[in-house]
Amino acid sequence: MESSTSALADRVRDLVRQRRIDPRTDAESVRLAALDAIAEHESRSLTGAVRSLDEPEVVVGQIVADVSGFGPLQAFLDDESVEEVWINEPSRVFVARNGRHELTSLILTVEQVRELVERMLSTSGRRLDISQPFVDAMLPGGHRLHVVLDGIARGFAAVNIRKFVAKAHSVGDLVALGTLDPQSATFLDASVRAGLNIVVSGGTQAGKPTNS
Repeated sequence: MESSTSALADRVRDLVRQRRIDPRTDAESVRLAALDAIAEHESRSLTGAVRSLDEPEVVVGQIVADVSGFGPLQAFLDDESVEEVWINEPSRVFVARNGRHELTSLILTVEQVRELVERMLSTSGRRLDISQPFVDAMLPGGHRLHVVLDGIARGFAAVNIRKFVAKAHSVGDLVALGTLDPQSATFLDASVRAGLNIVVSGGTQAGKPTNS
């Protein structure tokens, strides 16, 4: 099954090039290309040339993540409950949910980590080398990326992605969540309208850039 998915991903990459799709900005067109590739595959399976796919919709998601997203990490980035993702080493990929850390079942290779880092940095225009062994960058969607060059991080790149998780989009949302009481919200709203200086402070992941 893995070889079939790899071959289908290569076919989708061919279609992406032929149709001049930018996979970084047009995931929907990549998905349509994946559907076309799978339709071709299933048509061939009727002749016995290839084996029919058991879960074609799952394969579509895997291919889109691989071609247009960040491969095996994409599922964590799409999961709204995940607040943070980090790779301590290829075989130890962690996520944070509700402030609690958990080790995932995902196991990567050193080459996969290197490829993921290159892909993530290519979207930000940043580079990672001996002259710049630590990189902070922004991923699509506002996620914050921090990478440490392999060799400094015990022979493989260390990666941290702090996701942009917006649970409140207005002062009214903050009141509804219990973050602010109505009186404080009214005072804050009046202060903003009056153009007063406001200091925003808080701990890590408190949402300081988001709120300011």
